Amino acid sequence: MHKGLFTAGSPADLGYHMPAEWAIHQGTWLSFPRPEGISFPDCYGPIPEIWAEMTRLLRNHEEVHLNYFDESHLQVLKKALTQKGIREGENVFLHPFPAYEPWCRDHGPIVLKKGQERAIVDWGYNAWGGKYPPFDLDDDIPNRVADFLKLPVFKNPIVMEGGSIEVNGEGTLLTTESCLLNPNRNPHLSKTEIEQQLRDYLGVTQILWLGDGIEGDDTDGHVDDLTRFVNPTTVVTILEEDTQDSNYERLLENRKRLEMMTTARGEKLQIIDLPTPGVIEREGQRLPASYANFYIANGIVLLPIFNHPNDQKAIDLLQACFPTRQVVGIPSLDLIWGLGAYHCITQQIPA
Repeated sequence: MHKGLFTAGSPADLGYHMPAEWAIHQGTWLSFPRPEGISFPDCYGPIPEIWAEMTRLLRNHEEVHLNYFDESHLQVLKKALTQKGIREGENVFLHPFPAYEPWCRDHGPIVLKKGQERAIVDWGYNAWGGKYPPFDLDDDIPNRVADFLKLPVFKNPIVMEGGSIEVNGEGTLLTTESCLLNPNRNPHLSKTEIEQQLRDYLGVTQILWLGDGIEGDDTDGHVDDLTRFVNPTTVVTILEEDTQDSNYERLLENRKRLEMMTTARGEKLQIIDLPTPGVIEREGQRLPASYANFYIANGIVLLPIFNHPNDQKAIDLLQACFPTRQVVGIPSLDLIWGLGAYHCITQQIPA
């Protein structure tokens, strides 16, 4: 078992920080979705193949680690991998670490670095404000990963999800008021106190606040559906072209905020506009489809696409941002029924 870090200093005091997503990975951590889970109601059938295809794409670039719930779940996982020609051990590792739902960005570990040393931050997790109990097993995933990787752990009892923060690796963090200031997370903390937690546990100094998230996002407005760093001084941010769309004003307001922002080093943010795939609905429900929910891995970027004319525009824009990586657009109409996409289901493990 790992031994937690019980020190008088915070991670930042000890020299740790959260690297940017484009920093070199040891691997990607995933939680395989359960047939009994609530994330894909009446639509589980095509879901295992999505995780298997993601594993196939990633394993040529970095390790892929998948959590499974129990022995029967393991058989579903192995079947999906086998159908893609994937065998355990070929840069693919399976772990009996149970999680009720597959959103590893939010319940998984955030790995910090100090030179070549690594440590894990274990935040509290309450399924986006207590919306989807139970979540005790999901909350324990960082500890299980730390045991496996033999990394020390910084415990922090406040509720925080990985999709609610975005860092440039050089001291700057983006987040949203609608999520981090929501009383269903940390009602006992002020904005100033939350900022101090981010500084202490992620090694950032500049915290940039956007406003509201997109319609249909049950996380209360995670930033990874809105605005993402693509290098230390440049962000891509989604903008809605249809002035009648309910997302139009809130996305425009976020962009106006970005225009006034600077990095921790005093550099003005460079802004690249990403389109949206418009209104995507299923069974009368607006889904939070966003091209901003991409995942940056070694040599590759996984981008959700939605059978929309803007798909190719999003691919081209991001390919220009990541010239040394291949941007792969993956059809995601089934995945987005779970109200998340590729960034939501991945968690990077920096090398």
